[in-house]
Amino acid sequence: MEQRISLVTLGVTDLPRARAFYERLGWRGQEVEETVFFQAGGLAVVLWAREKLAADAGVADDGGGGFGGLGLAQNVRSRAEVDVVLAEASAAGGAVTRPARETFYGGYAGCFTDPDGHVWEIAWNPGFPLAADGTITVPDFGDV
Repeated sequence: MEQRISLVTLGVTDLPRARAFYERLGWRGQEVEETVFFQAGGLAVVLWAREKLAADAGVADDGGGGFGGLGLAQNVRSRAEVDVVLAEASAAGGAVTRPARETFYGGYAGCFTDPDGHVWEIAWNPGFPLAADGTITVPDFGDV
């Protein structure tokens, strides 16, 4: 298996609400067969009905919202941009769950959840500089 991610699929309880949330953040998606695809750098973020995702994956779902064991992260280009993105998420209907603060790795980060409880960390990490296209390169940590 190649070491990369192509798609991140979020099981949502209300597809139109979820799509509207991400579009209020400035994202532009395409809907095909009740599935919304957002190009996100070198991968895609997909919104799909939570029950369909669970059935397709062959797992049971209690139907509740909240944390489902999935965390997403977006690295940004500056410390100030962390605060901007968290404010945009809040204005779009998200909930800031961890206000931005200094991190143990010398960066600055905060978290929000979307209307379905999916957790996003927004981080400025000087150890992971962003390329012009928004991609990161994991640095060589040596034999830690």
